[in-house]
Amino acid sequence: MSSSIIGIIGILVFLILIFMRMPIAFAMALTGFAGFAYLTTSATSFNMVVGELYGTFSSYNLSVIAMFVWMGFLAYYSGIGTRLYVFAYKLMGHQPGGLAIATQAACAVFGAICGSNTATAATMGAIALPEMKKYQYEDTMATASVAAGGVLGVLIPPSVIFIVYGMSTEQSIGKLFIAGILPGILLMLLYMLTIVILTRRNPDLGPAGPKANWQERLTALKGGLGEVLIIFVISMGGLFAGWFTPTEAGAVGAAGVLLVSLLGRSLNWEGFKKSLLDTTKTTAMIMLLIAGAVIFGRFMAISRIPFELASWAGDLALPAAAIMAIILLIYFVLGCFIDALALVLLTIPIFYPIVVNNLGYDPIWFGVIIVLVVAMGVITPPVGMNVYIIKGVAPDVPLETIFKGIWPFLLAIVVCLAILITFPSISTVLPNLM
Repeated sequence: MSSSIIGIIGILVFLILIFMRMPIAFAMALTGFAGFAYLTTSATSFNMVVGELYGTFSSYNLSVIAMFVWMGFLAYYSGIGTRLYVFAYKLMGHQPGGLAIATQAACAVFGAICGSNTATAATMGAIALPEMKKYQYEDTMATASVAAGGVLGVLIPPSVIFIVYGMSTEQSIGKLFIAGILPGILLMLLYMLTIVILTRRNPDLGPAGPKANWQERLTALKGGLGEVLIIFVISMGGLFAGWFTPTEAGAVGAAGVLLVSLLGRSLNWEGFKKSLLDTTKTTAMIMLLIAGAVIFGRFMAISRIPFELASWAGDLALPAAAIMAIILLIYFVLGCFIDALALVLLTIPIFYPIVVNNLGYDPIWFGVIIVLVVAMGVITPPVGMNVYIIKGVAPDVPLETIFKGIWPFLLAIVVCLAILITFPSISTVLPNLM
């Protein structure tokens, strides 16, 4: 059999292992090892696996992931997310659907110091859902708005997916971070518009809450937004200005959150220990995914599937935009079954050369598009990680109710994608200024 046929068989075996509930990292590593051994020798494959595992877990550059993950968990356990929501709630909670709109603003700002869609959804779900329940929001609006808002956590910098994409494609992580700012704001505004439209059509979805006076709003501003802006300016501003490397920016950001939390006495010893434990678990999971994807990518490379696909795409008698649409559709379908981070690691070696080399698209722009399209998978069935997190926060709400409320927000992401494809400068204008 040809190497390409072996590669296709390997992909099918990988999918079968996933549907058998094997962890994705192990499924990628096992399939990659077996396929590489078949096409070379078992000894060569063993050496390759050992080298990639050691290289991944000893990589200084990848330590940036641990720093930004810890930054997010410190913010979670110190109550920064709670204070952000209180500020947004005081500002917009008196409007119809105001609590859901406030949740989008809080998710966006929390995403500026978090970098994880799951952490953003879990934090805001624990804070916002009880408030929305108190003011008799319908479950579809309350739960879906929080699950969708979690997507902002991976689009607005820092973002773990941007870091992994940048390292996989050798693109500037600083430019990728800054490229996500305007698209993140755009998606937040589209979410807010979606909530406004839905609540005007059916006010029972999100009744208005009490109106806060300006004194209460200013007090909430000092306690919530101020500390986040300080942390963001120090870590991200230093990265954009060239003062820090991405790894150093993550360390500075984590130290900034820790310092602000200690000065404000909002982080106790128990919360500090939990932040370290959760960071260790999450970082280990991400590192295993990266190692598994690298091993699987080595197998894909010698199977020549990426090169065959690139050649096939180049020979298609279709406009570049049509080929791009097909690629995004593939990402959307795969995202319904594969975790966002694993999907990026799995597909970038295949599609990146096609999009950048064959079709001529900007790699920074493509990074933003990839983050946005794979993020759709965290709110779509059957995987929908954010939806399952919200289900855990609100166990009394049926899973189908949450998924029912997701579709208008999914449409907002599609509109955002269409705008970014039509006007790519939205993603590239800030990086080009660096």
